[in-house]
Amino acid sequence: MGTRVVITGLGAITPIGIGKEDFWKGLLEGRNGIARITRFDAEGFDAQIAGEVKDFDPTAYIDKKESKRMDRCTQFAVAAARLAIEDAGLELDKENLERIGTFVGTGIGGMETMHSQYEKFFAKGPSRISPFFVPMMIPNMPAGQVSIVYHLHGPSSCMATACATGTNCIGDAFRVIQRGDADVMIAGGTEAAISQAPVAGFSAMKALCTDHNDDPEHASRPFDKNRSGFVMGEGAGLVVLESLEHAEARGAHIYAELVGYGVNSDAYHMTSPAPHGEYQAKCMQLALDDAGMKAADVDYVNAHGTSTHMNDEGETEAIKTVWGDAAKDVSVSSIKSMTGHLLGAAGGVECIASALSVENDMLPPTINYETQDEGMDLDYVPNKAKAKTVRAAMSNSFGFGGHNACLLLKKYVK
Repeated sequence: MGTRVVITGLGAITPIGIGKEDFWKGLLEGRNGIARITRFDAEGFDAQIAGEVKDFDPTAYIDKKESKRMDRCTQFAVAAARLAIEDAGLELDKENLERIGTFVGTGIGGMETMHSQYEKFFAKGPSRISPFFVPMMIPNMPAGQVSIVYHLHGPSSCMATACATGTNCIGDAFRVIQRGDADVMIAGGTEAAISQAPVAGFSAMKALCTDHNDDPEHASRPFDKNRSGFVMGEGAGLVVLESLEHAEARGAHIYAELVGYGVNSDAYHMTSPAPHGEYQAKCMQLALDDAGMKAADVDYVNAHGTSTHMNDEGETEAIKTVWGDAAKDVSVSSIKSMTGHLLGAAGGVECIASALSVENDMLPPTINYETQDEGMDLDYVPNKAKAKTVRAAMSNSFGFGGHNACLLLKKYVK
């Protein structure tokens, strides 16, 4: 079986709450995090709504001078890392920092920095570009800055697998500990892409919800017949992973055990998933096989659930393929109904939600679920959180380019 890996710290920066407690409270309340865009003037854009992180002050987590040298996505990552480390009770001055690593990814990177610097370039010429432009914009910098700020000398890397990024980072960090290359990993994803070009670009693809600009609260509606596209979000979700031996030696609180990781590729299309969720189903099965578990052992699926027709239909079919006749017994919900789609950060935030579901035996709802769609008849935990024993939970992430990644968490038992 190899080294057992557990989750001991949670750091969430989300549109429905900052910090584990507020985020979890928001999930159980069915809190809506979608509103009119304030990061820029969205008048004239097809999509004018998003899930923005409210009341985020980077200087509450990062030295003021240093925070100015970080893009917003990196600020989110460093702040989420601090929350996760503190939540885990990790005393870094007592740890071997060469045995603690950082796998933190972003789907898009420093888009606000890129936009502001291009505006300077076109208005004032190349001499006015900031010397911090490149190190603030490049997508490996969230991982780099987390390791720099907290002096972590273990393995450090950045995945960029679109919407599967956060999940791939956690899964790959899981493997690092399993093979003995680190005792602790800070892992997850971050994103701050609510900027002019990404919003315009996703709109041009017809991927975003554009018919609820005046009704943002009901815009993100995964699995509902009347869904009309995803809503962009921003934030970060980082977890502390530890070998069980390391966690037990310091008396750490364990939220859940990470037992399975599946990863594969549709190899089908730039943006569309393979028909019928064929390879999504195979990815879920890979996670089950990795854990030595059966689908019937899993009580909850934290769905990718983007509120787009192709995803919601394909993911539902994939779950039916894996669970078979028992598909109606497994509960499935999408927290993107509340947070919006956090792109590269989605998998990290949703892993946190899954860990809290396993620990608390509570399922976050899919809000805005009103009308059943044809063939989509699973338990989507409509509109209200519910209590249910969660022996194990699966967290799904499926990204543009056909990147599929699934994590399997279960209750920790000695």
